[in-house]
Amino acid sequence: MKNSSALGNLFWLDRRWYEKGISRQEAEAFCRALARHHYENFTVVSFLLPRGLRQHFANIYAYCRVADDLADELRDPQTSLDRLDEWRDHLYRCYAGQTVHPVFVALQPTIERFDIPRDPFENLLKAFRQDQIQMRYSTWQDLLGYCENSANPVGRLVLYLCGHRDPERQALSDQTCTGLQLTNFWQDVARDYKGGRIYIPAEILNVHGYSETMLAQGVVNREWTQLMKDLIDRTRPFFHRGLQLCSLVQRQLRLDIELFSRGGLEILRTIEAIDYDTLHQRPQLTRLRETRLMFGALIRSLGNPRTVP
Repeated sequence: MKNSSALGNLFWLDRRWYEKGISRQEAEAFCRALARHHYENFTVVSFLLPRGLRQHFANIYAYCRVADDLADELRDPQTSLDRLDEWRDHLYRCYAGQTVHPVFVALQPTIERFDIPRDPFENLLKAFRQDQIQMRYSTWQDLLGYCENSANPVGRLVLYLCGHRDPERQALSDQTCTGLQLTNFWQDVARDYKGGRIYIPAEILNVHGYSETMLAQGVVNREWTQLMKDLIDRTRPFFHRGLQLCSLVQRQLRLDIELFSRGGLEILRTIEAIDYDTLHQRPQLTRLRETRLMFGALIRSLGNPRTVP
């Protein structure tokens, strides 16, 4: 949903269903189409998930996709805040058994079947709202606090789908999700700055003698290199800790965790390989490297087939 017309169509659907209603089957098809259209890896992830979870994954993805687009695609902070408030109202109606929007018509049975609390859904909206009003971060802890709402709820939602509700697994999932969010920040420094945001904390910028003025000018110097090395060194341990979750979940979910974790680590290595210059190019994995990661994760999974309760 990377254009205003697509987003507008979604809310046209919203008004339409107020008038005539929508069946669960139609709503689920809507969520599957939304996921396939906007998430290029959906087919791969769906293949790795147990068949019975694929629709539920699409339902959750659709909720997250719409919320993300309301935050990023409207180009006006106040409009985004207003629409995010509407989306939160839909969420509250969903938990009250009064769904009307197609995403929530599909999502409500998922919530009920897996007894998913409202917190992770609501915390995502808190992060999206924060993006409309906070454009800079002072400390590393401030940034990690943002990740608690922007990234970690997604992993917890997937764990709920797989029947895992314990604090140990959730904490390990948080490590991987935070690592992925941080890695995305370091990939997209230039893009985020163009959008008015700097996620690199001011305290770390200051330690390395790199200024916002330099960032605006796209300066890649020794200070920038040392800054990026510091950020990568802070980020990599999140993935290593998160990989411990692989031994505590079923094989299908283990594959996803491996792919996301090792994919994140590969992106960090790619940043290093381009001499840390993420201001002039966006590091990303080639299809070949993605394929190698997938087969590596599959082989490791087959070599450790024990069942996890």
